[in-house]
Amino acid sequence: MARLTNADLQRRILALEAENARLRDSVAAAEVALAAPARAEPLSTRTRRGWGWVLLSVVLVLIGALLAPAGLVAGWAKTQLTDTDGFVATYAPLARDAGVQTFITDQTMVVIQQNLDIPAITSDVVDGITSLGTGPAATRALEALAGPAAQGITSLVRSSVQGFVSSDAFAQVFEQALRASHQQLIATMQGDRDAVLAVASDGSIGIQLAPIIAQVRQLLIDQGLTFASAIPAVDYTVTIAQDTSLPTVQAFYGLAVSAGAWLPWIALLFLAAGVVVARRRSVALLAAAVALAVAMLVVIVGFAVGASVFTASVSPSIMPAAVASTVFSTLTQSMEGTAVAVLVLGIAVAVVGWLGGPFPVPRRLRRFAASGADAVRRAGERAGLTTGAVGTWMHRQRLLLRVAVAVIAAAVVLFVRPLSAGLIVWTLVLAVVVLAILEVAQRPAGVSPVLSEDGVES
Repeated sequence: MARLTNADLQRRILALEAENARLRDSVAAAEVALAAPARAEPLSTRTRRGWGWVLLSVVLVLIGALLAPAGLVAGWAKTQLTDTDGFVATYAPLARDAGVQTFITDQTMVVIQQNLDIPAITSDVVDGITSLGTGPAATRALEALAGPAAQGITSLVRSSVQGFVSSDAFAQVFEQALRASHQQLIATMQGDRDAVLAVASDGSIGIQLAPIIAQVRQLLIDQGLTFASAIPAVDYTVTIAQDTSLPTVQAFYGLAVSAGAWLPWIALLFLAAGVVVARRRSVALLAAAVALAVAMLVVIVGFAVGASVFTASVSPSIMPAAVASTVFSTLTQSMEGTAVAVLVLGIAVAVVGWLGGPFPVPRRLRRFAASGADAVRRAGERAGLTTGAVGTWMHRQRLLLRVAVAVIAAAVVLFVRPLSAGLIVWTLVLAVVVLAILEVAQRPAGVSPVLSEDGVES
């Protein structure tokens, strides 16, 4: 390239500054025109999107927002009713909770003592010894020791049960019991006549203690307490939840499963339809996102209130209040996590919709971002870094590239499971980073090349 004189450089700089000013004025005029389509074409716009469309948009958004909490619960119910692995994953952590371990220990001891009379066994042993001809003093001593011996044996049994319940072996047995109970619950819901577990009329469901008692009996025998062999195989279930709607769910099992599969998508469809039919889609998108976020906030508050109501409603004869609170937290943990994630999603979409809308502040922010990207691009070109023809193509296809980024981000949120607030935040951050890179990498057509420091065109 030919080198330019200082005068040529000055003229070129003045020409570039004039061209930049002209381009800024053109962009500002274009944005003003795009931001006010209703003023440009009042008659045609009113013809296409009258107030009836506004009312329809509002109704669709409200229906979608109201269906979102129902879809959240229905999706959880579908997992609990059909997915044994999901059910086990939800409840298995209960085996590690100290309160639940104490509760299981107490219930196991009740069953053992109902089927094994330790004081009677101790008395029989004492009577057998005294029948061999012990003296009066020895007999009185042995009879006095019968009570403490029975208490000591009971304490030993309880200690053995506690040791087992706090061990990893118990966690495995607990998981096996959960799996068996859920499989039987599914069989019951599906009307299997061979199902062992039946849902009671009051809607109570529970965990089978039979495998746990069998393990404790073998543990005691291994420790030399041969009387434990007298503990029979007991079919006993500890109630862990009570829901009066379960008999109704049993009657409408198929409907519940179908609703769990489709209701979340139906809610999303109503929200999307409300945005599509709106007169001002950017405003409708903002409203739909806020409505969804508010609905999820109500659900989260409902969980906090529901925890207190559930704990207060469970009879102490079924389980202690602390255990009931733990069970409720475990039960609703996945739903609450999803609700928080959808709340974050609603806020994120609202922010994106506001930034992309025809509002004064977002327009100024977009101009500021475009100016910043232009400054970075020109600095790179002055340093010899340019995207050349590829950048020019990217500028021509900038709308397509932005839509592609939005579609990929939406697909990640819609189909990657489990849905979490972290997933949504990182997806948004990565999408913003990619859009910023695309903005810097593109080269608007018709912009004059930047001169390097030695006066050579880049």
